[in-house]
Amino acid sequence: MCQEVLPNLFRIEIPLPNNPLKAINSYVIKGQERNLIIDTGMNREECKNAMQAGLLELSVDLNITDFFITHMHADHLGLVSSLATADSKIYFNGPESENLNNIPWEKQKYFAGLSGFPESELQAAIEMHPGFKYGHKKNVEFVILKQNDVLNIGNYSFICIETPGHTPGHMCLYESSKKVLVSGDHILGGITPNISLWDDDWDPLGVYLKSLDKVGLLDVELVLPGHRGFNMTCNERILELKLHHQERANEVLAILSNGDLNGYQVAALMTWDMTYESWEMFPVSQKWFATGEAIAHLKYLEGEGKVIKEIRQGKLVYTLGTQHSGY
Repeated sequence: MCQEVLPNLFRIEIPLPNNPLKAINSYVIKGQERNLIIDTGMNREECKNAMQAGLLELSVDLNITDFFITHMHADHLGLVSSLATADSKIYFNGPESENLNNIPWEKQKYFAGLSGFPESELQAAIEMHPGFKYGHKKNVEFVILKQNDVLNIGNYSFICIETPGHTPGHMCLYESSKKVLVSGDHILGGITPNISLWDDDWDPLGVYLKSLDKVGLLDVELVLPGHRGFNMTCNERILELKLHHQERANEVLAILSNGDLNGYQVAALMTWDMTYESWEMFPVSQKWFATGEAIAHLKYLEGEGKVIKEIRQGKLVYTLGTQHSGY
């Protein structure tokens, strides 16, 4: 169950039942005085049982263990309040700590409806969302970290790297002497991080691309991602991710060349790596993530002047702009 990746740095694979991600990588670093757990899994029994079994195998005492959470999503944060003791420090980022105990589900629901998500499916989409079902259930006190702060655990000295995009406050850890990047969901191998938008307050894709460039300046030999395996070269993977989003943006432009559409309609016409025969067969939770990703690309293209957004009959509708000839 536990894999020693580097001396005193272990991976525990935490299952995510009935989730396309399948599992999350939780990393445990054993130090002389204290230990550190990076990301925890969802707040559900299957995750808790796997974590406890892994910690038992590694002889980890939670009374001398701290936590670092890369970002706010339930598969990374949900279990932490069940694991942390009174002596534990929970390290987290500032931007997401402010809203974590009061996630604006109603605001997201309103914006989804504005974006064309069917009213009849909105409540089910929220109730089936992993963050709603399996997020943390207690208010959590955090120790806030920011860019270039340092975490020293055993023989590891991690520098905090702010990498917003996947979420507003996503943070990676970089060990410069060992050339190791703990990437959370910023860089994944084999799958692409979901970049979604459920309000009109920022441009997550534009921010994400800048964060990829930021990490590309680091000297990295080993990427430890939040999901799947380690078999990737950091800068090669960054180029692949940027190309992926270039192709997705071009696909959105091609879809809009046939007529004006809302975000939900664009998502329904995009290609998705799913086993379902049609958009109508997608589970409502997958429609939610797909629509959020479509809106993120539309927002980015709007910023580039390639797409124009307006409200028509109570819905946000997108049309090609004057600069739509290329990504």
